[in-house]
Order: sequence, then C-alpha cells, then structure tokens
Amino acid sequence: MTTSNEDPAVRSARREAWVVFGIWLAALTYTIGYCSQFGYGRSAEDLKFVLGFPDWVFWGVLTPWVVCSAISLWFGATFMCDEDLGEELPEQEDELGLGG
Repeated sequence: MTTSNEDPAVRSARREAWVVFGIWLAALTYTIGYCSQFGYGRSAEDLKFVLGFPDWVFWGVLTPWVVCSAISLWFGATFMCDEDLGEELPEQEDELGLGG
C-alpha cells in the first residue's frame, strides 16, 4: 500500500496512527469484556468497593483509563517524532494586507 516515493512524514503519521488505533482497540476490548463479565447480574451483597468505586468500575474503567494515560505520555515522549516538512515558504500578503 505504501510506495517508495511516499513522504516520510506521511509514513510516520500512518505508523503512529496504527499504534494509537491498536492501543484504543485493546482498551475498548478489555473494558467492554471486563465490564460485561463482572458488572452485570451481581447482587448488591456481592458488590465490593475499591477506593470508593464498585470493583468492576475500578478494574474495568478506571484502571485501563490510567494505563492508557501512562501509555499516551510514553508514546508522545518517546515514540512520536518530528519530521522535516521541507523548506518554509515566504509569507505573502493577502488581499487585506494582513499576511499569512
């Protein structure tokens, strides 16, 4: 699907988008699976709390959210990179003389 004359910025952006999509899909699958397995059909006596949250909310929603936030910080700091976009064009005035 990619060609050899593809811009490196496009290639990098596509790779980063696929990684983000994979992380999102994994979190979605885990959250829906865990919450549907442990959140429904429970009696009130069976309900336990973790830090004030029902246990299925803590482990099925809050924990993956915190993990995804940590992965996002790592991803943005180490995996993503700036690409050279080429030579900057000189500014040109528009019809109103405002530039840009």
